[in-house]
Amino acid sequence: MLAERIQSRMVRLLSTRYLKLAPTRQTQLPGPLPQRKYMLYMHVPFCERLCPYCSFNRFPLEEQRARKYFSSMREEMRMLKELGYDFTSLYVGGGTPTILMDELTRSLDLARELFHIREVSCETNPNHLIPEILDQLSERVQRLSVGVQSFDDGLLKQMDRYDKYGSAAEMRQRVELAARRMDNLNVDMIFNFPSQSEQMLRYDLACILDSGVRQTTFYPLMASPAVERSLAATAGQVDYSREARYYQIISETLTGGAQPVFRRGSAWTFQAIENGMIDEYIVDYEEYPAIGSGGLSFLDGSLYVNTFSLREYSEKIAAGQMSLMGRTLFSQKDRMRYRFMMELFGLRLDKKKWRRDFGCGVAAGAPEEYAFFKLAGAIATDTDDELTLTPKGCYLMVALMRQFFIGVNDIRDQARNVLPEDERKLIFG
Repeated sequence: MLAERIQSRMVRLLSTRYLKLAPTRQTQLPGPLPQRKYMLYMHVPFCERLCPYCSFNRFPLEEQRARKYFSSMREEMRMLKELGYDFTSLYVGGGTPTILMDELTRSLDLARELFHIREVSCETNPNHLIPEILDQLSERVQRLSVGVQSFDDGLLKQMDRYDKYGSAAEMRQRVELAARRMDNLNVDMIFNFPSQSEQMLRYDLACILDSGVRQTTFYPLMASPAVERSLAATAGQVDYSREARYYQIISETLTGGAQPVFRRGSAWTFQAIENGMIDEYIVDYEEYPAIGSGGLSFLDGSLYVNTFSLREYSEKIAAGQMSLMGRTLFSQKDRMRYRFMMELFGLRLDKKKWRRDFGCGVAAGAPEEYAFFKLAGAIATDTDDELTLTPKGCYLMVALMRQFFIGVNDIRDQARNVLPEDERKLIFG
């Protein structure tokens, strides 16, 4: 699709400009602003085995190091309380947050003691969808998200997930078990993997429909340049020309027909008709402080990055400091671009809120993006109150977010590049 190629190149150029990480000497995040709504993000970077295509901050599990880390993260949580923050929503990402359940539950319970937490979202892996873990999560977590990626054994082997998490049949059984035990289970899937055929994709969709899950997220393959090279060597070249077709199949299968099972929750998240929770925290919460090594905070126009070094993280927390190592400041223009992208990713841009926050209209604040979406036939409604997307606009937003997150992966690479040599060896061998 020509519009996708133009847009992807535009986002790639913009990302190289405003996703540049600069060192910071700040020892704590800025405090909360009045009337702002914040979500707390907690990062747990440990995994039993590392996936080759994951760009998040993650380390192989060593229990003593991990327990020290959880303790430090709880101290960082208390620092946010002292700054005056309060939260009703908590998102726990990784890594594998459920890797030490006693530490995770202690951390979740502390969050509820310190803040007015009403909903907790937590990520996990398929091998942790077992009764002894699900029982503890069901008491504390309102939405559990599991990374399945595909129900095809061949693709799982190419992604180095078959030996880690079991066969597609085993994962399907565990997903069905978790769907019965958890109020809201989200299943993360990947589409447009190099060797994925339409038949494989349709089978994945059939498995989702049969599983009883109330939410699923179909991510396009988001491969940074380095990952694309390794993918090409093992699984083939990524073919972006078919991405729109694959997205159309997903959308029509999940939301089409006389009695659709799902509706769109965001451009790439699909929810059961009666479900109310959304997979992506950035949809409901534009600003969020992050705790934990490798966490990314977005506050008042600045992106803050926590150190990726586990040793430096523990040392800073022990010294009474937060773990900041870098910062990127967004200009007013960049903030408007970010708002345009994130709100339309959530399917609706609130034009009254935009004018209240920025003092101008959308067409004046983000003229290139607004004009592009209008000319591309991406806008369904354009009133004094809102912008919404056509089906074509939903796909263009998926492609835009794919390129944006590739840019965010570059930020992570910048932070990882300054890791001490011994910690780099833990990740890369």
